[in-house]
Amino acid sequence: MEKFTFVILCILLSGVQTTFGQHKTEIVIGSKFVIESNILDEERTCLISLPDSYNDSCLASKKYPVIILLDGYTHFKTASGIVHFMSSKRNRNNLMPESIIIAIENVDRERDFTVTKIKTKRPNTMGGGRSFLNFIENELIPYVDENYRTEPSRTLIGHSLGGLLTLNSYMDENSVFNAYISIDPSIWWSEEMMKNKVDSISSISLNKKLYIATANQGEANYERNKQRHDNLYTLITKRSEEPLNVEIKYFEKENHRSVPLIALYEGLMYINQEN
Repeated sequence: MEKFTFVILCILLSGVQTTFGQHKTEIVIGSKFVIESNILDEERTCLISLPDSYNDSCLASKKYPVIILLDGYTHFKTASGIVHFMSSKRNRNNLMPESIIIAIENVDRERDFTVTKIKTKRPNTMGGGRSFLNFIENELIPYVDENYRTEPSRTLIGHSLGGLLTLNSYMDENSVFNAYISIDPSIWWSEEMMKNKVDSISSISLNKKLYIATANQGEANYERNKQRHDNLYTLITKRSEEPLNVEIKYFEKENHRSVPLIALYEGLMYINQEN
């Protein structure tokens, strides 16, 4: 509880301007850049948070892992505060390495986070998830690698439909990510497709780290949510006789909207622990 109190305090302080007498100091947790995507045929805005030590002249050659965060505008301040708390040398926690956070702002999340369409009465743009992952892997990450000091250790984090896309990326043997945090993923969107993907999942994917967080959406949604998550976890773990780097955790006291805060912390703890 003391750790989470500190995390929340860090988040609340983010972006606050403090004034002492006539002196004004801005507390800056990140910046913004825009990248032109040929794959998506549009501009995409990203928020970036650099580690405390990034601009330390004594560490000019140091490289950092990269975290790609979906629903970027929503989760950027939260994730930045948690990562800072877990990794900053000032806190001496050493729970994870200092990391560069790239948070992608949304344009059309139904289009970008789903790889299949479902029938609706209204026209929809669903099913563009593969193109969005191509944008991340073939345009955004190369841009970040070229402009910042990165190492080839990458984590993808998504919530809800973003969690569904994170699972799709995990099951892709060509994915450029090493670890995945899928927070209360919307498996109901394409349950049968997910089962089929698990049946054909490769050893490359099974050797990577995956953390799944499940929220309490009430008894009425038990089959729609928790049971689906548990079934998917069971299917994945049955694909190998060896222990896998896959964990699922149920947060009984958290709902779909509140679970990202604690799941980000717990997920980062899991994927950064020693095997």
